[in-house]
Amino acid sequence: MIANNDLYGGTYRIFTKIFANFNIVFHFVDMQNADDILPFINPNTRLIWVETPSNPLMNIIDIEKTARITKKKKILLAVDNTFASPFLQNPLDIGADIVMHSATKYLGGHSDVIMGALVCNDKELAERLFFIQNSCGAVPGPQDCFLVLRGIKTLHLRMERHCSNAKRIAEYLISHHVVDKVYWPGLPGHPNHEVAKKQMKDFGGMISFTLKDNSLKAAISLITKTRIFTLAESLGGVESLVCHPATMTHASIPEEERKKTGVVNSLIRLSVGVEDVDDLLDDLEQAME
Repeated sequence: MIANNDLYGGTYRIFTKIFANFNIVFHFVDMQNADDILPFINPNTRLIWVETPSNPLMNIIDIEKTARITKKKKILLAVDNTFASPFLQNPLDIGADIVMHSATKYLGGHSDVIMGALVCNDKELAERLFFIQNSCGAVPGPQDCFLVLRGIKTLHLRMERHCSNAKRIAEYLISHHVVDKVYWPGLPGHPNHEVAKKQMKDFGGMISFTLKDNSLKAAISLITKTRIFTLAESLGGVESLVCHPATMTHASIPEEERKKTGVVNSLIRLSVGVEDVDDLLDDLEQAME
């Protein structure tokens, strides 16, 4: 199996600590140029796993170009579409075989449910996945299903506000004197910005940034001063959240591996909510004083 090298920490953990015990070999590759995948494909390769935008650096992978490679090699392509949601990105329409969502996030939208979803457009593959679900018991309860169905009704409205708020905040951060780098696919200088424009309707509500003072102390100081942005690991709810990937969502990834992909000590991740954007900007400003 081949996966991008800047995965969500929980995904990396389940691959390396659980599935690797069943003799599944994982290759973690920089996939921002799809052709870079080719040297890692061998006769044993069965699946390519893509997370785009990635967590937490918002790296963009060209789904359509990757799908051309997987179709030619007869390999399955799975896309973690959690950060984009179905409103912003539809991987099945551009060649993916399986799409995964953490429905806990944007699909639910209110931080009150834990659920995952796998979606595919091939009946035989769907039946194989359903057999695993039925046999292993990964079945949500009726209240969980109700909460996600409720959330989906307002998905389009929430995503529009998440995106518009994120745009204002990204533009603010990129000009702030204490900020070093800003990671948001909507910025013209973001790697693969043109790919994001092609495969996404908008650029999402997730933003990451680093500080010029690249110390753990500086990052912790900022994230503990926010008043509207709540310090928490989750994302995709109506409320704005702030987290420190190196010590929270990506703590399970060895420090050496984290730093190779850019998850440094000062990296801060924002899940931009639907509050009044001026209130959010004021909150960030007072936290960075």
